[in-house]
This record gives sequence, C-alpha cells and structure tokens, in this order.
Amino acid sequence: KDKTLCDWITMKYPETKGVGEPLKMVDGREIQRPGIVHRIDRWTSGILLIARNQKAHQFFKEQFQAREIKKIYYAFVYGVPRDKFGTIDKPLGRSKGDFRQYTTPAKARGEMREAITYYEVEKSGSGASYLKVMPKTGRTHQIRAHMISLGHPIVCDKVYSKQDCILGFNRMALHAFSITFKNFEGKEIVMEAPIPKDFEEALLKL
Repeated sequence: KDKTLCDWITMKYPETKGVGEPLKMVDGREIQRPGIVHRIDRWTSGILLIARNQKAHQFFKEQFQAREIKKIYYAFVYGVPRDKFGTIDKPLGRSKGDFRQYTTPAKARGEMREAITYYEVEKSGSGASYLKVMPKTGRTHQIRAHMISLGHPIVCDKVYSKQDCILGFNRMALHAFSITFKNFEGKEIVMEAPIPKDFEEALLKL
C-alpha cells in the first residue's frame, strides 16, 4: 500500500505501463513491474536501469542473461577481509533458517544457483572496510550473502547481521554505483550514481 518506485515510474513515464513482465505471487496475484529489467534491494541506494518500451526491455534483458552488463557497487562491511582482492564463487539458495535470506549450500535448501562476486578493499579502519564490489552474476541478495560467507557482513544489514549499525548509518551500507551496457547501435554506455552523503561521511570516519 506504500508508494513504490513503480508508482513514480508510471507517473513520470506513463508509456512504461505494460512494459516488462509482472511478478507472479504464490496466491495467483500479479504485481506489475513497469519497465523493470533488474532490481536492487530495499535500502540500497544507487542506479537502476528502466526500459521505457517493450523492445528496450527485451534488449536489456538479453544483455543481462548473457552477462554482458557490468555493475559496480560500493559497500561498507564489518571488519577487514584477509585479502585485499578476492573472488567469491559460491552458489546461493534459500536459507533453511530464515526465509528472507539466501545462503551458500551448507545452510541452504532447494535449488542452488551459480553466484560469482569480485571485490577490492579500498580502505579500512574503525572496525570496518570500504569495498568496491563487482558481481558477475545477479542473484537475489548476492552481495549481501557473499559478504556473510566471507565473514564480513554489510554494515547495518539488519536481515543478515545482528551487529549494531556503525559509521553513522541507519540503512544498509550498499550503493549501486555504476552500470555499463550497450545501446541499440552497439555503443558501450556507462552510467553512474554519485556516492551518497552518508557514504561520504562514513569514509571520513574510517
């Protein structure tokens, strides 16, 4: 019942109504997702690619499926990873213990899906680290679940960690910084969402 991103999209771009594919619920209901090609989690700031017509939606969907679209995120995590650079190659599935969570095979149930995440530690201090994160695949909660598997959950992620929020955050410290895709002419386009104010302030506290 709350106002959503989809409400804003259809108000600003009415032509998106009917574009894309609805989300089918287990009770048979359908939730319209006008122009939505991919998603970012609630409380994640940053960039999202929206298609304004069906041709564009299919065009971008195919790029996502072929893993041709590149995304860069920035995140603050608790602690300091042992390696400055790393690859997390662990499949993900629904958690046995919490239906909201996704996790690696030992704690998961049902279908497992391939998930690969690259990361670089940019800065550390004050019991936390600032990471550049590049997911190769696009699984639900992928970055959040992979950071947990590394032993360094995202700061203020209240679904995956019970630790207190630090560095001034009152929301999950994850930002979708950039997305790279090809347009209809085959030209590579890079779009960026500026680092938000809470990230800038947290960096000064590290």
